[in-house]
Amino acid sequence: MADVVQYRLERMVDELDDLERRGLFTRREIAEVVKQRRKFEYRLKRPSPLKDDFLAYIEYETQLDALRRLRKNTLAREARKKMKKSVSDFAGVARIIEIYRMAVMRYKGDIDLWFRYLEFCRVRKNGRMKKALAQVIRFHPKVPGVWIYAAAWEFDHNLNVAAARALMQSGLRLCPTSEDLWVEYLRMELTYLNKLKARRIALGEDNGTLIHSREDNNEKRWRNENQDLYMSLNEVRDIGDGSDGQNGEAEKEVDLFQKQGLVILQTIYSGAVEMLPSSMSLRKRLFEILDSINLSDSEELRKKVLGDMKRDFSSDPEYWDWLAKHQITDFESLQDIDEERLHSEVQKAVKIYEEALEILPSPELFNMYAKFFMDVIALKEGNIERSQSSGHMHSYISQLLLVYEKAETMRCLDEDLACKHVSLYLQLGRLNEARDMAGKLCSGQLSDSMQLLLLRVSVELRCLAKNYASLEKADLVSIFDLLRNVLTKASVSETEQLWLVALKVFSNQNQYFDKLVEIAFVALAKNGARESEFSLSSVIVNFVLQKDGVERAREMYRRFLALPHPEAALYRTCIELEMNLAFAGSKDCLSRVRKLYEAALTTYDQSVDLWRAYYSLENKMGTAESATAVYWRARKILKDASTITNLLCL
Repeated sequence: MADVVQYRLERMVDELDDLERRGLFTRREIAEVVKQRRKFEYRLKRPSPLKDDFLAYIEYETQLDALRRLRKNTLAREARKKMKKSVSDFAGVARIIEIYRMAVMRYKGDIDLWFRYLEFCRVRKNGRMKKALAQVIRFHPKVPGVWIYAAAWEFDHNLNVAAARALMQSGLRLCPTSEDLWVEYLRMELTYLNKLKARRIALGEDNGTLIHSREDNNEKRWRNENQDLYMSLNEVRDIGDGSDGQNGEAEKEVDLFQKQGLVILQTIYSGAVEMLPSSMSLRKRLFEILDSINLSDSEELRKKVLGDMKRDFSSDPEYWDWLAKHQITDFESLQDIDEERLHSEVQKAVKIYEEALEILPSPELFNMYAKFFMDVIALKEGNIERSQSSGHMHSYISQLLLVYEKAETMRCLDEDLACKHVSLYLQLGRLNEARDMAGKLCSGQLSDSMQLLLLRVSVELRCLAKNYASLEKADLVSIFDLLRNVLTKASVSETEQLWLVALKVFSNQNQYFDKLVEIAFVALAKNGARESEFSLSSVIVNFVLQKDGVERAREMYRRFLALPHPEAALYRTCIELEMNLAFAGSKDCLSRVRKLYEAALTTYDQSVDLWRAYYSLENKMGTAESATAVYWRARKILKDASTITNLLCL
């Protein structure tokens, strides 16, 4: 191994001498370069070199070559003349290429490494690209991206359309089910047609155009008006009646040009559909390309594509959703669309959705229909409340409400749709209607929906907070019974926001607040405390502390601590409460804090944060002996020895 490394280093002598002779590197810097290269060469000659070894060597050589070029440019500016190229100008790139070659041969299956190799060859233009492409195609013929990359290089760099087309067709034979290959093949052919069109324009042969354009029509009109000033290269001016014949020949040439484009589109589309008959995403991508180029005489092909999609995907709600959104020119930039034009396009989309509901009524389609209106309102106005007073936006909200009502009538209202229906009323500020709708849905076909029941209780509590003074006792009892029904059925994690609202609303009603506390005890004892950001017991203790004082809060947290496996967050809340009192000068609070730490560590003995907090307490308010005792206990109990030193990082 040492002999091989020494041989490779000796081959660098000419390059290093050239760097010193030209004044780009000093002898000391060259010695450091040799030292680093020797280290990397030994790493590569190990029995099993790592991929990171190759990448680190490449990164070092890349930075070194960049430094060489920077210093060379600086010297050239100072000398005010261009420096001739020598061996050191090529050696760095050649070495990086060689390292890449060894890396890809070692890790043949790493496609990312191959693409890094190809990209380096493309950027540096060192003449190794063809060989690298041939190698990656040989090792990865089933990777569509390889064929796309190779064809793009032939098309853009070598300007070899025939070779690019051959590569694409070879890739499609080996990867016939690749959507990206079919789409990129179509893009390449259309790009080629556009280049031919541009050449015709440059030569003055654009009597007919590949793409419909308002500028083309104006140009033709200008030519007709200024025939004496303009003459195209492919046109022979005839003073007599022969000019009509010449124009006819030019039009025939243009027709052939347009037909060629249509034949290419039809051929690629037919092949793609044959290979991927059930891929709707491929049809959408092909149609979007066809629709964006606005190719002359391609209306029949558009109709064929849409007809085939309707025939093959009419039972798929996604197709109808795409078709409806396609009626809007640019769905992502609705803010820039004129109000009247947007309204017209939205109504076209509505007709598509209504047609779809007659053929395929389903909750999924209703969800897409409702989301369409919500997206239109959000993208145009940003806030649904502001949209109530703006022109057509008010009608969109009315139509959206009709969508929800129609879903209920056709028995296609699922849990998600029902919650969105109620939430829409809440966003509009129509609280009473939201309450009535939630009650109606919960007592109807969705009576078993826990999500809808939670939403209903949330709405009831908001109504209670808003109209608290005018509520009668019977209303208060019915709302609390509904709340108790939900809180006893659902887990604490599902009802986090509901608990917060309920405790806040009933905090001044001791009778109902005590009942909520009892429900919480049962829920925590039944399901057990789970570590999460929300701690119900801690929230209740804080409410009691603010409402009834310290002694009542202590009684409450003692009850919660008596439950099986109390939460760590509860211990932290109790410790914080007692610590605040201890700093305020209250007696016996420090002993209570120590007891709380001891109780917490019996359950959470692997918590580094608890041990650190306990150690910090003894450092600040205890003695050196008590702090040392806590440290050695932690050292003995903690399983991860590396975390023990964290106790001292205070």
